[in-house]
Amino acid sequence: MFRRVVRASKFRHVFGQALKNDQCYDDIRVSRVTWDSSFCAVNPKFVAIIIEASGGGAFLVLPLLKTGRIDKAYPTVCGHTGPVLDIDWCPHNDHVIASGSEDCTVMVWQIPENGLVTPLAEPVVVLEGHSKRVGIITWHPTARNVLMSAGRYSMALSWNVGFDCSLSAMIQLEDMHPDVIFSACWSRNGALICTACKDKNIRVIDPRKEKIVAEKDKAHDGARPMRAIFLADGNIFTTGFSRMSERQLALWNPKSMEEPISVHELDTSNGVLLPFYDADTNIVYLCGKGDSSIRYFEITDEAPFVHYLNTFSSKEPQRGMGYMPKRGLDVNKCEIARFYKLHERKCEPIIMTVPRKSDLFQDDLYPDTAGPDCAIEAEDWFDGKNGEPILISLKNGYVPGKNRDLKVVKKSNVLEGKPAKKAANTSPAESKASPHPSIQNEGKLEELLREVKSLRDLVTLQDRRIAKLEDEMSKVAI
Repeated sequence: MFRRVVRASKFRHVFGQALKNDQCYDDIRVSRVTWDSSFCAVNPKFVAIIIEASGGGAFLVLPLLKTGRIDKAYPTVCGHTGPVLDIDWCPHNDHVIASGSEDCTVMVWQIPENGLVTPLAEPVVVLEGHSKRVGIITWHPTARNVLMSAGRYSMALSWNVGFDCSLSAMIQLEDMHPDVIFSACWSRNGALICTACKDKNIRVIDPRKEKIVAEKDKAHDGARPMRAIFLADGNIFTTGFSRMSERQLALWNPKSMEEPISVHELDTSNGVLLPFYDADTNIVYLCGKGDSSIRYFEITDEAPFVHYLNTFSSKEPQRGMGYMPKRGLDVNKCEIARFYKLHERKCEPIIMTVPRKSDLFQDDLYPDTAGPDCAIEAEDWFDGKNGEPILISLKNGYVPGKNRDLKVVKKSNVLEGKPAKKAANTSPAESKASPHPSIQNEGKLEELLREVKSLRDLVTLQDRRIAKLEDEMSKVAI
């Protein structure tokens, strides 16, 4: 499969370890929907898992520390009318998550600071524009509030979630894909998108120009689904199947896609290979749906360019997989990756560690990584500007910021973080007076008080009615 030669690499001895049962999330009914997404999304505060739900679609959102058995009555996010197919945490706000569903809608949700206490059925934003089910959701890596969604058939939409609460897609990429879109991925600075389609083509698209800038037909000859992701250097990594149903991985240069830089055959299995990429270390982790292993490879400038490192194996097959961002890892234990493996009724964390004797911070393992701050605003990106990720150091560990609420205001920023322009131009007198309740608020308060009083009167009447009926029942019994 790969040349079995010993090469110098600090990641050659990376090993995986599953956490003990008391650190897993048990008794979770993982979704059985037939769609090849990861079914799990993780950030430094929460783990979200798509689950089986009657009468619609739902997913769980659990604080990372809420391990052990999860009660069946635990509240869910349950606003979709069809099964949820994909979920993705906002990279710039750890309390904001987007979901796509078979009901043809995309919804954006605000999760409370300590997780859900009651079921969450009201999204902050509902995005409608797809005519078929929405199977892919992914946030822009550097621009605030930009979200991409891809439908069941040949349409990809880019949304400015923070523009208005009566939202419509800012960009519609129609007539570019003749069949089902299997995957869609932003480039590192979010200037381009690469997609994998059922027609076996890989496309590199400039979404703002609505133009295909590179395309490779029959990137993998097999009929099974492909995946394509951008690497940090701009190259594209793909997984797919050969004509003989052998699983393959390949590396492509989007400037010259006639032939791959490198192509390798892995094995013969039906499970779709889901790639997870660490841009800081240039390691790609491959998790096959239905497999019981995670393979990992290092990508370098030296032939054969894709170097096999190792395989983590376990007994149980995986239904899905979540991947923790770098800022959520424990740098004191030389942890370079953490996965959340979905079993049929359980979510099991798996940590990838580089063995080191020293307890000091390992600079070579943890270069500066993408932080939670956005580089540009949505309006700037739609106007043609690009921004590289704003990097942070993990030397002293990552401390999550405070919860920022989503505020839906007409023609202003929905995802809180950039103040509305109108508010910035208010006079000092107006801003000083703002803490006091307005006449409109006073009217609303009086209306609520009247409603409370009427409800109290109704309860009193019902109490009297119950007492009268009980008295009549006692006479009948006598």
